[in-house]
Amino acid sequence: MSLATVGRPTRPALTEDNSAAHPGRGLLQDEPLIFEVGGWDKTGVDLPKLTDGETDLSDLEGLTRTAPLRLPGLSEPETLRHYVRLSQKNHAIDLAIYPLGSCTMKHNPRLCEKMARLPGFADIHPLQPVSTVQGALELMDQLAHWLKTLTGMPAVALSPKAGAHGELCGLLAMRAAHEARGDARKTVLVPTSAHGTNPATAALAGYQVVEIAQTAEGRVDLADLRAKAGPRRRRGDGHQPQHLRAL
Repeated sequence: MSLATVGRPTRPALTEDNSAAHPGRGLLQDEPLIFEVGGWDKTGVDLPKLTDGETDLSDLEGLTRTAPLRLPGLSEPETLRHYVRLSQKNHAIDLAIYPLGSCTMKHNPRLCEKMARLPGFADIHPLQPVSTVQGALELMDQLAHWLKTLTGMPAVALSPKAGAHGELCGLLAMRAAHEARGDARKTVLVPTSAHGTNPATAALAGYQVVEIAQTAEGRVDLADLRAKAGPRRRRGDGHQPQHLRAL
């Protein structure tokens, strides 16, 4: 193991099986369900005892409970510790790498996540009056303007909620464009190294998925791509880059 100039290790120590310790190993806690932790005979809330006059439930007109709620009973410290332990299972870019997926989190700095959690964004309700969300609408309009300027497209959609949702939206738009000009396509080329949502998206959109081989370095095998694309696809239309994969 190499040492820094101050005499401290620069790499994780090898474990007994001679493999480096996983950076997220400390997060792998066996936390049971809250229903398995709590008992039915305790609660974290102290309520005053009812007097005889307060036990008259006739005004509920038959809506009184006839069986226990079967909710988990935990003390306040037990509840706090349970949810703290669950929160420690959350993955983050500064804990370990994202091998695939989570592109929004993987490519956004922490500052972007912090801005997205500002009350003016995080606390908006979808059914709020338009007059109360003008700031968010202005931000969306400015983003749409930037995207249209960069791509030369007449319009963009900000409705997709995640990467896979965006893939489906883009693929359906391409399918509609092909069908509108009488050039409907039946297949979508997907590298074997692609994220699982890529072939799933293509199948959901009604296409036949054709896999493209990868090289020993994990890159797209261009020879296999040319062979399976055929003369109709050599112009490159129908190609949607997804980081190091393509639809």
